[in-house]
Amino acid sequence: MKLQIVRQRKLWWTVSSVLILAGIIAMLISWQQLGSPLRPSLDFVGGTRLQVERDCSKPNACDQPIDIAAVRDVMTAEGLGDSSIQLLGKEQQALSIRTKPLNPDERVRVLETLSSKLGAFDPTKNQIDTVGPVIGQQLFASGMLALIVSFALIMVYLSFRFQLDYAIFAIIALFHDVLITVGIFAMLGLTIGTEVDSLFIVALLTIVGFSVNDTVVIYDRIRETKAESPTRPINDIVDEAVNQTLARSINTTVTVLLTLFSIFFFGGETLKNFALALIIGFGVGAYSSIFIAGTLLAFWRERAEVLTPATATVDLGGSNLASTNDISTRADDA
Repeated sequence: MKLQIVRQRKLWWTVSSVLILAGIIAMLISWQQLGSPLRPSLDFVGGTRLQVERDCSKPNACDQPIDIAAVRDVMTAEGLGDSSIQLLGKEQQALSIRTKPLNPDERVRVLETLSSKLGAFDPTKNQIDTVGPVIGQQLFASGMLALIVSFALIMVYLSFRFQLDYAIFAIIALFHDVLITVGIFAMLGLTIGTEVDSLFIVALLTIVGFSVNDTVVIYDRIRETKAESPTRPINDIVDEAVNQTLARSINTTVTVLLTLFSIFFFGGETLKNFALALIIGFGVGAYSSIFIAGTLLAFWRERAEVLTPATATVDLGGSNLASTNDISTRADDA
């Protein structure tokens, strides 16, 4: 059974439009509440992050989850009431606090006060990170520059390897993947407080590379089929190209996703958001390569093929008219 990709393109475009629109709305709400389209982590805004976990080896230490209200009371008493507080893990026995830059004495005091209220922490699992705001801004600027350069280089490469319209629609598909991934993280930031860090930029760059690879494979098959049958309708060519590469695209994506799910469920806490971004991006990237990039190219080429015969008819009519005038002139001369 072959998929009718092009004939159902309105359905695929509608699904993508809904996801992109929801993401944009979430980013606008986030901008209004947080001052940025995503919830930034310590990497971008600077400050101190305290990540602690209860010592569950002690009797009755982890019978109840951490009371976030008690944590908020401690931070308010320390003059840090505007801190970002997040419970970690399914059992909610770990805690991440992002606050303004703290000196070593202030960190010790906060940890001791929290320990007295919540129970002893496991010192081997405590993490303390401090990042200055200037470094955070540099990280963000460097990440955005890397994304822009990658899009530009992909555009140039695809223009040389294929044609300009191939490159344009491949870039549109990449924007589609990035927008949906960013939009979903904006929703997660508003609902469960998910933050984005420098690894999120790395994830976006990886998504772009993975997605364009799938798109190139499909475009290459379209070009080969078009060269073999130049008069064949572009819709049939795209459908055949997608169906021929469908098994490869699905197998590659599923294989990668299995690894990423392993990282997400069994990796460290710092890798969870990175793995989640890749899971979303790779899934959306496979979707866009199959259902978006090819259908956009087919739509464009179909419109171009409709206009081309009309132009040829006008030219032919002009030629016939010129030929008739020449014949009349010769008859008069005779």
